[in-house]
Amino acid sequence: MRRAALAIALFAACGGPSRSIGPDGKPVESAEEDYRIGEAELKDRNWQESQKIFERIRTKYPFSKYAALSELRLADAKFAQDKFVEAADAYQQFVKLHPNHEEVDYAAYRVGLSRYKDSPSEFMLFPPAYERDNTSLAGAAAAIETFLKSYPQSKYAPDAKKLLAEAQDRFADRDWYVAQFYARRERWPGVAGRLEKLVKDYPGSSHETAALLQLAQTYLKMNERFRAQKALQQLIVKYPQDSRRAEAEKLLASIR
Repeated sequence: MRRAALAIALFAACGGPSRSIGPDGKPVESAEEDYRIGEAELKDRNWQESQKIFERIRTKYPFSKYAALSELRLADAKFAQDKFVEAADAYQQFVKLHPNHEEVDYAAYRVGLSRYKDSPSEFMLFPPAYERDNTSLAGAAAAIETFLKSYPQSKYAPDAKKLLAEAQDRFADRDWYVAQFYARRERWPGVAGRLEKLVKDYPGSSHETAALLQLAQTYLKMNERFRAQKALQQLIVKYPQDSRRAEAEKLLASIR
């Protein structure tokens, strides 16, 4: 049972929501007070009660600032329940309807975060993420990139950049996996093509230094000495502190 201070009034006979009961036992008469009660319910993970309150605010006070805020909190409730597709849609709708709202950057960021949460993740009972459909991950990356372009100064931008880097790393996993598949079969053009794509499309990924070194080694197998030199030089210049630099310098010296 909810504590008496946050008890919810009975629904009206017509089926619509009536009013919340405040801490003093009296009916709540303002959108702000109702909204605070809804926030408390949401914090306590009382999803149904919080949803009733926020929906009531949207209906009863449609022109109040708390109506728009209630839309956001409804999206938050979906997110908290791992309903990421529904949450992403709700956040996206908020951005569309309230482009000038003070929390629109929050909603835009949560679109990308929700889609990222919905994408395949690593779990020991399932195939690796790089072997599964990455459509949802691509959608997440696109949403995050849109957010960063639209709100570069947002306080959520640092977290969004980290999230985008993680997404790009997961895309790079797939190209790395395919390159190794080709390498085991000594299909060098296939190896080179995948590693070139990885380096070009996902700069800064956790695979980049290994990819540049393997790319140079692959070019040498294909008798592409100049391209091998370029790959090694890129590794040395871009990652001077990397443990692979010494090996790259030694290989570069051998083909000059």
